[in-house]
Amino acid sequence: MTNLIVGVFSVVVLAVTLWQCRGLRLTSRDICLAGLMCAATLVLRCILITVPTGGHISLGAMLPILLLSLVYDKRVAFISGWVTGILALFLLPGWQPVHWAQPFSEHLICFSALGYASIFGTDRRWKIIAGTAFAIALSVLSHIMAGAAFFGQYAWEGYGPWAYSILANLSGHGVEGVLTLLLVSVLPVQQLRRVVGTRRERK
Repeated sequence: MTNLIVGVFSVVVLAVTLWQCRGLRLTSRDICLAGLMCAATLVLRCILITVPTGGHISLGAMLPILLLSLVYDKRVAFISGWVTGILALFLLPGWQPVHWAQPFSEHLICFSALGYASIFGTDRRWKIIAGTAFAIALSVLSHIMAGAAFFGQYAWEGYGPWAYSILANLSGHGVEGVLTLLLVSVLPVQQLRRVVGTRRERK
């Protein structure tokens, strides 16, 4: 049952994200910005604070792709997230998959989900906060799903796979997400949008 839930979740999220990217034609500027945010995410993900439950809190690794979505284009953020997830398999310690399906249910979703930060728009502060909260929740949920499906054997005594995964991931990725949301809520997103400039489609 767990594998079915995780499988349906993964297929739905990846399919919707692909649909969101329809019509995207990458420009050289898109590729440069996506590459920069990908690199920043990977570097920040290497700087970790370990919590007692075994989870980790990184030094703001969620922020680059969130900002790419909020100040530029969510579709470019999705692409950056996918590339980050693939590179994480080879570059980040501890991110090697234990099952062939894990990259699809966790690695490709946990980073690309952050692109949903601008899903409600960016013209109001509450929309930015709501979208960021949604994106972070989806990212953390992918970790929880993967934890329950692929790491249940590490559950503490007396805990099932789901309880273990929820507690372990909320104490790490969940706390990091809350801190990131607080940071985004005070950032001057509109000013940053003016600095980065409007995305122009290639003709």
